[in-house]
Amino acid sequence: MGHKEKSRKDKRLQEISLLRTIPYSDHQRWWSKETIAVVTGGNRGIGFEISRQLADHGVTVVLTSRDASVGVESIKVLQEGGLDVDCHQLDILDSSSINEFAEWLKEKYGGLDILVNNAGVNSNTGSDISVENARKVMETNYYGTKRMIEAMMPLMKPSAAGARIVNVSSRLGRLNGKRNRIENEDMREKLSDVESLSEELIDETISTFLQQVEDGSWKSGGWPQTYTDYSVSKLAVNTYTRYMARKLSDKPDGQKIYINCYCPGWVKTALTGYAGSVTVEQGADTGVWIALVPDQAITGKFFAERKEINF
Repeated sequence: MGHKEKSRKDKRLQEISLLRTIPYSDHQRWWSKETIAVVTGGNRGIGFEISRQLADHGVTVVLTSRDASVGVESIKVLQEGGLDVDCHQLDILDSSSINEFAEWLKEKYGGLDILVNNAGVNSNTGSDISVENARKVMETNYYGTKRMIEAMMPLMKPSAAGARIVNVSSRLGRLNGKRNRIENEDMREKLSDVESLSEELIDETISTFLQQVEDGSWKSGGWPQTYTDYSVSKLAVNTYTRYMARKLSDKPDGQKIYINCYCPGWVKTALTGYAGSVTVEQGADTGVWIALVPDQAITGKFFAERKEINF
């Protein structure tokens, strides 16, 4: 990042810190204590902070964690601060765990209004990747996110404001970013065409990548050369977000579901080995902002620092 670009970004983060201190007015608040938000991987890092900020705005938050006892410890901290937070065990790699969570959520809360897909992994920082890690990253970051969306959509409560899905993603997964973009122009063109996007095409892209990792040809396949599996998984999440926005666009008023993704930045969390340049408060902010934004017609967009960015 150049000096000017860093200076601009720092200035923007300062602006956001100020914006975060301005409370929503009564006419902007479409939510109440009855509004239920589910945050996956909410026991630490960005997920924990998103849970805290949403609860601080008066939303009832269900924080999920792979380890049930860790989830319980996490919500104690928030509950001691007077926040309305619940937790439940959830492993997004396990369909039976997702189904069990869905049943519990339906029985206890009648459904949800906001889904934040935050759970994710990153296995490589250099240019070497293994078959095992590549599969794990795709299975968690893309297929896990997709499983959650499929399981939660039928439970999303009808409302005038519309239900919200926020996918935590990354600029590393941009089709046309300055770095880490796919060099295969044909593939890039197909994935750029929103009108002809399909779930099959996205799944096929992931299958092609994993096959090339397996046979050792991925380096010449036009894939990003660093943070490779993570970048490809987030590319899939970004593309799936656009696909779902189009698919959900014909839902009638009162039953709308809006879906967007955002990049929290290089945040100081366990995922980055605490080597990031952005605080968790700053990293969580845009996700919370999209989840609560009063203008409910926003869907199929990609955001960073509260601004729309290109896919």
